[in-house]
Amino acid sequence: MKTKSLLMSAAAATMLAVPALAQETTLRIQTHYATEHPTGKAIATWIDDIQTMSGGNIAIEMFYSSSVVATVETFDAAINGILDCDMTGGAYQTGKNPAFQFVGDLMGGYDTPWQMLSWLYYGDGLAAAQELYNEQNMQLIGWSVYGQESMSSSAPIAGPEDLKGWKFRSPPGMETEIFDELGASPIVMDFTEIFTALETGIIDGADASGLANNVGLGLYDIVKHATYPGFHSMPADHLACNKDVWDGLSEQNRRIIDTAMQKLTLHIGLANLKANAEAAAKLQAEGITLYDWSAEDRAAFRAGARVAWERWGDKNEQARNILESHKAYLAQLGLQ
Repeated sequence: MKTKSLLMSAAAATMLAVPALAQETTLRIQTHYATEHPTGKAIATWIDDIQTMSGGNIAIEMFYSSSVVATVETFDAAINGILDCDMTGGAYQTGKNPAFQFVGDLMGGYDTPWQMLSWLYYGDGLAAAQELYNEQNMQLIGWSVYGQESMSSSAPIAGPEDLKGWKFRSPPGMETEIFDELGASPIVMDFTEIFTALETGIIDGADASGLANNVGLGLYDIVKHATYPGFHSMPADHLACNKDVWDGLSEQNRRIIDTAMQKLTLHIGLANLKANAEAAAKLQAEGITLYDWSAEDRAAFRAGARVAWERWGDKNEQARNILESHKAYLAQLGLQ
């Protein structure tokens, strides 16, 4: 009896020593990706990782394909409590503050997603960006970067000279200024209009996405030229949460979400590296010409991009601080 009593006492002491799991939390998050998109599938794995690592303590209610609000409105929906977190990208918020351009897509800066992620985690990028997010009562948790985008064209696009007079679909923002600087004719249009605009000759080419995604869009059924590997644009998608919601999570739950986000980032980059290589081999076998710009030509593009960088950096102090952080890190990497 004495032994049994001692065992029961020890068991009770052990139970008291183990901290209770935090109260169950449900996070409502919106992404612009569809469930069937490769990134959408990777996000589903991310959700499973979080729910499994937390023992079901964190539940994620994910809204795919911007099903609650428009993509550009996701950030404000999280600020205002309609959602808890935004899983789109900082570049959509340049109208709120131009400094978001430099946490969404530097354009012409880094050659690989790993360099760009290195700035975030080891180049003081996260601290610089966090100040910007916190001013909006948001917390930047992390990025996913799928890699360089490819330009698609109906005519050769072998170097900077081929950009002169080139009419192409461009997203809004700093990109239009960079390509204007290099003599191109960017036309801002919705992503959904690209195929028809190429088909009817309204544009000569498009900045749409990475090579594999462009194949999925059917662009190379129409145009027969593309840059690969890309160099001009490498957008970062973010996970950003309402700061009150984030601060209200336990330290354990915050660590789980952060760790799962870093895994998601790694696998999105790796998966796209493989998908783009497979797409490149397939396209070349089908007679599509791919152009890998030389180091000199990339430097020429970066010089043109720098003009726009500086213009955007002068928009306010935050934009200047984040730009200078990028420039200092690019210099360390030998990319200046």
